[in-house]
Order: sequence, then C-alpha cells, then structure tokens
Amino acid sequence: MRFLHTADWQIGTQFGQFTAEETAHLTEARFETVRRIASLVTQRKVDAVLVAGDVFDQQTVSDTVIRKLFGALTGYAGPWFMLPGNHDAALAESVWTRAQRLGCVPANVKLLLEAGVTPLGAANGAAPAALLHAPLTQRNTYDDTTEFFDAIETPADCLRIGIAHGSVSGILQEGIDSANPIAPSRAATARLDYLALGDWHGVYEVNPRIWYAGTPEQDRFRANEPGHVLDVRIDAPGDAPVVERVHIGKYRWKDWTPEIAVLSDVELLREQLRALNENDVLRLRVTGSATLADAEAVHVAIEEARARVRALRASASELRVLPTEDDLAALGARSGYLAGVVARLRALQADETKAAAASEALLLLAGFQRENQREARAA
Repeated sequence: MRFLHTADWQIGTQFGQFTAEETAHLTEARFETVRRIASLVTQRKVDAVLVAGDVFDQQTVSDTVIRKLFGALTGYAGPWFMLPGNHDAALAESVWTRAQRLGCVPANVKLLLEAGVTPLGAANGAAPAALLHAPLTQRNTYDDTTEFFDAIETPADCLRIGIAHGSVSGILQEGIDSANPIAPSRAATARLDYLALGDWHGVYEVNPRIWYAGTPEQDRFRANEPGHVLDVRIDAPGDAPVVERVHIGKYRWKDWTPEIAVLSDVELLREQLRALNENDVLRLRVTGSATLADAEAVHVAIEEARARVRALRASASELRVLPTEDDLAALGARSGYLAGVVARLRALQADETKAAAASEALLLLAGFQRENQREARAA
C-alpha cells in the first residue's frame, strides 16, 4: 500500500498582519498547493490520499471557497480521505454539512465525519488496508479520540492505518494548536502499521509508525519543517513504513533579527535581502546601532526588498542612529539651529521610551535635508 499523508491545509486562513494584496497571494497559494498535491499523487501513482484534519481553517468560509477547494482536487481521480480537525470539526452543522448540501463533494472524496473503520481497498495490486479514523466532533476534547482503535479487529492480512488530529501527549507541548490529546503509544496498543496525524504544522516523526505531515503551505514564522507532504509505503502488515518527505510548498517564511554593529553587518544584511525573491515572506526586526549613513542604507535595502518579496513585515525602530561628524557635515548640521535639533534627538535616544522615535526622526530629518540640498543644487 502506498499513500500520501497530508494535513492542515487551513483553507480560508485570514492573514491579518499583511496587506490586502499580500493576503490575496498567500490565500491563492493554498489552493495552488492543493492542485500541486493532486498532480504529484497522480504522477506517483499512489493508492490514496489521507488528509489528517484542518482542511479548512474555519467553519465560516464562504460557499465559493468550499467549491473552489473541492474543485482543486480534480487532478487526482483516486480516493481522497478527509478527516475533520479542530478548526473544521464535524459539528451537527459544519463546513462539511454545507459542502454536502452544495453537492460539490466529488464521488472519489470520502468525508470521515464519524469515528470508525473504512476499507481502503486493494486497487492496483495493493495490499488490503483498513483505515481507522477518529474525527474531532468539537474544537477541543480532553479525551483521547483514538482510544477505541485498540479494540478494533481487522483481518490478519490487512494493513491497519490510523488517522487522527491532535497533540501527542508529552511530545509537542510548546505552541500546540489544540488540546486534543493522543497517546504516544497508540500505534503499539492499536497494532497500527501507521498513524497519520495532523495539528502540528511541521513534519515530525513521533516514532517510525507515527508521523505529523505538517501544513503543505507554510503559514507561520516557525522553522519546524513546514511545506511538505509524506509519501508512505508499507509492503505488508507489520513491516516498517517507508516515509519520504516531499517538499510541495510555494512560499518560504523567514524570520530574521539581525543586529547591526559595524559596516560589515550592514553589507551582509543588504546581500541577504538582495537574495530574496517573490517566493519569500519575511519578518525582519533590525536591532543594534549604526551611523546615519548606514542606517539610511539599511532602510533603502528594506524598501528595495519590499518590492521583490511576496510579503514583508519590517521594523528598524530598535536600530539606534548615531550620526558621525561626517554625517553632520554632509547634512550641514555641524552648527546653527539644525545642529541643535540633531543634538536634542541624539540625547533623546538615551531614553528607552523615546529612542525609537528619536532615531526615526533623525532619519526623517536627514531625508528632508538631502531633498532640500538636491533642490538647491537643481535651482
């Protein structure tokens, strides 16, 4: 049996920290990734696709989003098995019941809305398999929904594959997405050949038979191996699964906090920013201190990068600006009223509550002064 394990598509995610234009691209990328998954599994001739929860990010997505998601599956004619997670739990009235009323769920898509066992079949010579599924029927549960797997009986020649959504107890405590516990011994106690999990947004091997696939399209600034799907092959009941990580995501989310101390730090940051392209989403927080000229160079590099990357959240408010004598001479601020203003702003930088505003004011003052100088030369 060969199948693709994926999870946490989070269709309908709201990217509130980004602009409307950036959000539109990030939203569309999630549909593009689903279409790439469909193309990938067709090329690899897998027997089924298991989606371990959180297909949708929220119950209130529009009908258009629902139709568009199921339309993105048409590139693969084999079976899709979709499990409700904590974001799209199988409530009495849910995104799943709406999809059924809309009549947009393809015949080859099986919605696992109730706990139980579903045969995976033995198409193309694959070994017969039983899919033990534990959907979430509410956003948070405090009992292990996979516990009933232990009591399920299946034929001896049948692969036992589990699918669930939640947090393996004692493994993923930091930043878990939900409170739904799963025993770390479940594969052993339920005699599972493989347990496909969703909830953690990065690839994670709990043990050789229990895996998180992570989200196939990164949606957070967290370096935990997002952007993958898992190609899983199990030759016979009891055999160890062979798991291949396949990168499928479009955008690379980067979180940088460079500290500026010397000119080489500025040059390194400029080189790193120049290496970015339209597939990068960047959060940047610049700290440290720099001369006025170097601070201006940092700001220019950030704005140039903004035009190249898909989305950028940048802050240089913690970069302290320290004008040199050469900076002051270039601005004509070594004497007179302007020199007094610069001196006052430099003094304000010693106050932590005013340092960011003072540094920004110095940069604005430098910009205005340079503009005045250009206009004077032009005249």
